[in-house]
Amino acid sequence: MKKDDVYILEDRGLLYLNGEDVKEFLQNLVTNDIEKVTNEMSCFASLLTPQGKYLFDFLIIKHKSGYFLDCEKQNIDQLYNKLTLYKLRSKVEILNLSNEFIVAAISKEKFLSLDGSKNIEGFTIKYNEDTIFIDPRIKKLGARLIINLEKLNLSLNNLKLNTGNIEDYYKFSHDLGISQIDNINLQNKIFGIECNYEELNGIDYKKGCYVGQENTARIKHKNKINKRLLAVKIIEGKITSEEIFFREKEIGKLLINNKNPFALIKIHNGQFDFENIYQCGNAKIKVQKPDWF
Repeated sequence: MKKDDVYILEDRGLLYLNGEDVKEFLQNLVTNDIEKVTNEMSCFASLLTPQGKYLFDFLIIKHKSGYFLDCEKQNIDQLYNKLTLYKLRSKVEILNLSNEFIVAAISKEKFLSLDGSKNIEGFTIKYNEDTIFIDPRIKKLGARLIINLEKLNLSLNNLKLNTGNIEDYYKFSHDLGISQIDNINLQNKIFGIECNYEELNGIDYKKGCYVGQENTARIKHKNKINKRLLAVKIIEGKITSEEIFFREKEIGKLLINNKNPFALIKIHNGQFDFENIYQCGNAKIKVQKPDWF
């Protein structure tokens, strides 16, 4: 990521939740501790099935009397409906504000050049009323901006930012081992803990109950994490199937097949050979080892 580039994330959407019961409502649902989210701190979290399988992931940001959920736009209607289903009689209002606000990304270096910033995952500041926060998953991924659409150009000019190529941002995210596109393909196919949410600051084991908590805690405490969602890189050829093999032994399955593919990889006793070249259909691939692995 270039220091003075901004990446307009048109594929991201925003839900806004507020109301008398909003904090308790989210606390009982998501994998992270809502008590951590303040005007100075944002967090990463997910919503799981009761069995602990992945449904949605999002960033949670304090906004006025409620919270923004920064999520993948193609999933936003599903997430809205699921939250509405859980709402029941709770005094919570859920609004889709994707047409009123823009989500963008900037480099960590740019964020740290702003007054009041700190080099801490999730640290959040206001800049001319715009919310800017360093990515709570990993600092290298830079920072996020939430900007009112009506003053987008003014905000970017004030920050002296140039529009960058969104594909560069997502390639950088892929290189860091963080999946952000087409995560809908993970739904009900993978446990949340297998998405590396512990390493990416997305699970709090001390917060108490949430949807899927029992299975997530059991897998963690019995040390049964034998699969991981990892980025893969095509060395040559074309991916024509989901199964990944090494010497006729299946070692994983491709779950996200786009420009930045990810696969669920079998891990034996916490070990995996990242130097090997694997076969996926007609393609030869390598599994990328993230810094946090």
